[in-house]
Parts: sequence; structure tokens; C-alpha cells
Amino acid sequence: MNKENIIELLPYQKPFLFVDGIDTVSEHGITGHYTFKKDESFYKGHFKDHPITPGVILTECMAQIGLVCLGIYLLKDELNESIKPQIALTSHQIDFYLPVLPNEKVTVISEKEVFRFNKLKCKVKLFNEKDELVCRGFISGMMKI
Repeated sequence: MNKENIIELLPYQKPFLFVDGIDTVSEHGITGHYTFKKDESFYKGHFKDHPITPGVILTECMAQIGLVCLGIYLLKDELNESIKPQIALTSHQIDFYLPVLPNEKVTVISEKEVFRFNKLKCKVKLFNEKDELVCRGFISGMMKI
């Protein structure tokens, strides 16, 4: 399974797709990126005259790249165009350190902690273009086929 196949199997579409590309992927982890465009709808009200990316959206970006894309890769032998994964977020704990502004590219690095009984738990980090740590934590979810 190549990187483009993983993105094609994601159960998201614009405007709720927060994956532009996957840089590396293996049985142990994944690295991917996304650029938050200045015309994203959530910037209109968060915050007035000084928009920043909401933490829940940063968490979603980390979940899409660090959990769902990695989960698809780990289940690659069981998936095809007619058998697609179903994903349910089960828990997350994220600490935030810096804001992400409109037009800023972020990189998500995810390391697999546990993948057992189709439950995946990952340690995730999100970095800005200056390679500064924006947020980090743990995300878990169930992968069903």
C-alpha cells in the first residue's frame, strides 16, 4: 500500500480532511503534514481579528494523520476498494504549547504504542514550520473493517 492509497481510504473529505500528504510510514509510526488555509471556515470566529486554529481541529489533524492513516497502513492486508475501515476515536489527552496561524504548515509525528484487538494507541506530536513543538499527547481509537 502506498501513501496515496492510504489517503484515498480516509473516511473524510473537504472541508474536514486535514491531511495533505504522508512523508513516511512504517509498522512503527507515521509522519504527515497539512497546511491550514486562511479561508478555512473555523477562522471566521476563532478569534475575532486574530484567528488561530482551534485545539479541537489540531487534535483532529493529529488523529487523522497519526491514528487513522497509521491504522489503515497497519490493516493494509485486510483492506481494498470495497472493504474500507471504520474508525472510532476512543480517547485522547493533548497538551498545547503554541498557536497555529492561518496558512501555517504543520507536521504530525506519530509513534505506535499499542495495536491489539484492532485498538490503536499512539503517541503524537505536532510541529510548526519552525520545527517548534505545538502540541503533543496520546490518541487511541478502534479500527473496524
